[in-house]
Amino acid sequence: MWISRTNKFSLSLCITPELVLRQLKRSTGKLNLNYCDNNITIHFIFSMFIMNEKNAFVLNITFLVIITVCYGYNYTDNIDDFFRNKHTNNWAVLVDTSRFWFNYRHVSNVLSIYRSVKRLGIPDSQIILMIADDMSCNPRNPRPATVFNNANQHINVYGDDVEVDYRGYEVTVENFVRLLTGRLPPGTPRSKQLLTDEGSNILVYLTGHGGDGFLKFQDSEEITSQEMADALEQMWQKQRYHELFFMIDTCQAASMYEKFYSPNILAVASSLVGEDSLSHHVDPAIGVYIIDRYTYYALEFLENVDPFSKKTIGEFLTVCPKRVCISTVGIRKDLFKRNPHDVPVTDFFGSVRPVKLLSSTSTDTNISISTTKKVISLNKSHYKYVPALISFKK
Repeated sequence: MWISRTNKFSLSLCITPELVLRQLKRSTGKLNLNYCDNNITIHFIFSMFIMNEKNAFVLNITFLVIITVCYGYNYTDNIDDFFRNKHTNNWAVLVDTSRFWFNYRHVSNVLSIYRSVKRLGIPDSQIILMIADDMSCNPRNPRPATVFNNANQHINVYGDDVEVDYRGYEVTVENFVRLLTGRLPPGTPRSKQLLTDEGSNILVYLTGHGGDGFLKFQDSEEITSQEMADALEQMWQKQRYHELFFMIDTCQAASMYEKFYSPNILAVASSLVGEDSLSHHVDPAIGVYIIDRYTYYALEFLENVDPFSKKTIGEFLTVCPKRVCISTVGIRKDLFKRNPHDVPVTDFFGSVRPVKLLSSTSTDTNISISTTKKVISLNKSHYKYVPALISFKK
């Protein structure tokens, strides 16, 4: 068995057959592990009972683990969390439901979130991107093959490596619901499938035009709050998610989560019922608003997050106070079991760090500090797929 946790403090506990046999030679055993700056002492108390009835050999090993760590950090809780946590992978479903040139900002919104989750480690294979109109190739676009979200920094969020899974008239209510529930026609390409399971944390981001209890798709159809709630319930019943973060930037956005009744859902909306969500600023060179207020400040927060960040979802929920958003951000957390202030942002916006199962482990538990720092340095470079923006502020 191998348990490893690498953070500000680190713990490694190795139990191999050879180690158990060595400890069984004594009535009590003591094993010292030195890792980084922490001295960890693990005491094993063994009791052995041998029964000869029917040539049966019964071995009862009882061990008491006493961990003394400098800084008073409690590792036993983290070991328990390691085994209890069913979260194994992250996915993102990012949807722009608007078309036409004057809705340029909605495409910019969804591409901004796409860029952030990709930078934080979620690969394109686990991102479903739905864009209702191709603003980058619109005849009115004076800068072909680009989409900008900041007039001052001239940040192109379209780039060369954007993978759009549903484009144009493929973005429909039917396709969206089929995607979430997994009821896609046979032969649907893998890139258009949400291949989640009971260990998946899913970020669902929606942007477009909405009203009280509905979200418009392409100015031709709508999805209601009840339909949205029922789709999420189907996902839960089919074990298609572990936790789900629902994020929506539309007018009267909070009305879309009012009917939710499935467990493990945390929802945030850019405006309450009866309020409009407002745009942030115009790019004179393009002639339209290029990003909405809520997404602008959400992106500003995410640009200061890296894969090893300590920032929490609780902090993220406060990124756009009324004085800057004008509208009132709505939050629903009664269906969510965890305290948002205890949930790292990367639980939804980043990747899950890979775990490699080893068939055997070394009994040498002395790991140098230089080796540990080297591993951490390699991990950081591995997860930083896209460089952060130079500055998102004006």
